[in-house]
Amino acid sequence: MKINDKIIREGIDESGTPDMKYYSFDWDDNIMIMPTKIILKDENDDEVGMSTEDFAEYRTEIGKKPFEYKGKNIVGFADEPFRFFGVKGDKQFIVDSLTAKEGPAWSDFVEAINNGSIFSIITARGHTPEVIKEAVYNLIVSNKGGISSKELVKNLEKFRNLADQEDLSAREMIREYLDMCRFYPVSYGEGSATNPEEGKVKAMKDFIGYVREMSSSIQKKAYLKNKISNRFLPTIGFSDDDIRNLEKMKKHFEKEPMLKTYSTAGGKKKLY
Repeated sequence: MKINDKIIREGIDESGTPDMKYYSFDWDDNIMIMPTKIILKDENDDEVGMSTEDFAEYRTEIGKKPFEYKGKNIVGFADEPFRFFGVKGDKQFIVDSLTAKEGPAWSDFVEAINNGSIFSIITARGHTPEVIKEAVYNLIVSNKGGISSKELVKNLEKFRNLADQEDLSAREMIREYLDMCRFYPVSYGEGSATNPEEGKVKAMKDFIGYVREMSSSIQKKAYLKNKISNRFLPTIGFSDDDIRNLEKMKKHFEKEPMLKTYSTAGGKKKLY
């Protein structure tokens, strides 16, 4: 279904004016501190779990030369090192997301959802997109960590001023809202979890194109209702804790005025 055939949604302020603000998030150690481990092997061929935060630091060293990690001499990856980050770990991902600690970009994630803003998840994980969407749905309906399903629904209802909309239940509106967002697990299929940079750039290209089309459509609707002018640019804020991903993203999109990148490395958010 084309965008113009669907109800267009993005953040709207108290006056009912679209704010043209979009969000994009890495998942691990950015939105949430997940307990999922990458599985390595030591010199005795024993398996050793490594956190995603530590993996962001060590991933270029693994398999090139032995190094010490938590008292073990790591020599490389174990068989199926990302076994819990793909479809085999789908069910556990949904469970873990409800109990995981909040990451440094959590407040932005809450802001995006409560405002009814369109966002994307661009993660190195290899779960199916539907599983990540389902995890976010569960976060919303459980009102985790400041997320307010009531606030979200209230803001979604404001879009009826910009488009004819049939009556929907609150949960139907939330489902429809998430269908408008985008979920990119870049190692799903043929992508690489060890080197996700190219996959993340490709995903961002797609999301930028989607945002351009969406914002153009909603500006036309809003302009016809004298809500806004049609002379301002939408913005996308992307946050990631892995500096390599940010470097690649920033270099590739250095001439893209709508994209702003933020580092959450070390647990603190700052413009990158």
